[in-house]
Formats: sequence, C-alpha cells, structure tokens
Amino acid sequence: MKYISIPIILLFSILAYSSKSYSHNEFPVLQGPYLGQKLPSLIPEVFAPGIISINGRHEVGISFSPSLDEVYFTANRKDEDQLIHFSKLENKKWTPIQKAKFTEETHEMHPFVSPDGKRLYFTAVNSDFTSDKIWYVNRLDNSWGNAVKLDSPINDDNVFYPIQANNGDLYYFSLSTWKTYYAPNVNGSFPKVKEVEIGKFGIHAAISPSQNYIVVNARNKEDDSRTDSEIYVYFKKKDGTWTKAINLGEQVNSNFHERVPSITPDGKYLFFSRYNEEGEVSNLYWVSTEVIENVKPKM
Repeated sequence: MKYISIPIILLFSILAYSSKSYSHNEFPVLQGPYLGQKLPSLIPEVFAPGIISINGRHEVGISFSPSLDEVYFTANRKDEDQLIHFSKLENKKWTPIQKAKFTEETHEMHPFVSPDGKRLYFTAVNSDFTSDKIWYVNRLDNSWGNAVKLDSPINDDNVFYPIQANNGDLYYFSLSTWKTYYAPNVNGSFPKVKEVEIGKFGIHAAISPSQNYIVVNARNKEDDSRTDSEIYVYFKKKDGTWTKAINLGEQVNSNFHERVPSITPDGKYLFFSRYNEEGEVSNLYWVSTEVIENVKPKM
C-alpha cells in the first residue's frame, strides 16, 4: 500500500481551521514558544483558548518539536474522525492551525515528535476501532515522507500512545493486555518489548524525557464513590523500580476527567485534557511540572 508524501508547506496552505475559521490574513499574530501563550505556574490553564482549545471540540494528545517551533495534537468534533492538527513557527509567527492525513485509516491520533525532531509517531485506527497500530513518518527537507507502519513486535498487539524518551526508547500502551510497555532503541529499530513494571493502574502513560517519572491517567483510587479519571505519577527509584502511583492532587485534578497527559520536550510543562465541557468534551490544559516535583517522595 502506498501513501503520499505530504510537504509541510503544502499542508500549511490548505484546510485552515480554528474556532473562528481564521483565514491566513485573519489568524492572530502569535510569536514565541508555545504559540506565545502566557506560561502557567502551579494552577492549570487552558492552552491557547480559541486557537487550539476550542469549545465544543475534543482536543487531546499534544506534542511539540524539540525546538518548540512545531505543535501537533488530536482534535475532532462530534461525529468527526479523529485527526492530527498542527501549526508551525515560520518567519517568527505561528501559522494557522491545519489538519494532516498520513494513512488510509479512518482515525489518526496521539502524535509525538521524536527527540531529534526527525520522526513523527502516531496511532492509526480503523473505522470500528478494532485495530490500533503505531505508525510514523520521517522528516524530509521540508516535508514528511510516506507513512510507515512500525515494523516491530510492538504492533503485534492493539497499541496506542507512542512516546519516545530522550535515549530513543519507545513507550506505549497495550490495549490487548492493559499494560504499559517500552521497546529499547537499537539503532533506530525496536526488536524487543519490555513491560514497564507499574501494573495495570493507569493508561496513556507518558514518560518524562529523562525517564525519571511516568504520568498516567486512572480512575480516582482515593475515593470509591468517584468515577472520574485523574493524573497520577510514578517516580523511578535508584534501583530502577517504580514508586506507587501518586495522585497529583486537587491543584491539578478536579471532579471532571483529566486524561492523556504528556510532558513537553524541555520538561517544564505537563499537558492534559480536561473533560469539563457539556457532553464531556475536552480542552487542553497545561501546568508547570513543579506540580510533579512537589509530590515526589524522598527516595
């Protein structure tokens, strides 16, 4: 099966999309890292309201390039396919939000830019959600190459949410076993998979760039009457094992679902989706990773 290479310049010149259907001339001037947004502290803030976080639309799974000049995330409205959206910093200004399509599968989600910026991983899913596999595209001069299904034992199961650590190890979640795994990087390939020994508590496991902690979302375990998902963290101990899951607390979590956490390449910010709109529609939130350091136990 053959897939068409999609030049970045072409992708950014079609399918302009935002909450106000901005044209290129109307799109606000956004400059600097993180689309020029005011940096959050210890209280989660909606990320880029009206630009990326749009009322009435789901936004989940955000990733930035290592140089923070590209952003990719998943978005869809009710009854729409889940697709990757993105923007790029060009001539010191962020381009209008665009949609990308890399494969012939119905849904594409969970984009993640590799630590070297040369590859974009993502999950491709068929129309009835019975096949979830990890794919990637390699960066060319000013484009992404043909979409490739990852040739690895990783894809022997139904899997999603690929995130790569700075050393190249690829972490992901298995929908078949309901556990988190990683595949050590061997010269750019992933011939073996290993379980991350944190059990079955938590999905959407996002490894920190330096692999010193993992954030997940899981049903609140402190109050049996609660059914909402919250963000938890596991810290890596000196012996390589992991602490128990630690709730990030009321400073981050609410009575709504908090799901699909991720850490920025610089390690400074935690992103997640909060399902606090009517109909459990989510927006993207971000907060300083100090909230993670603040719950770290003495080890």
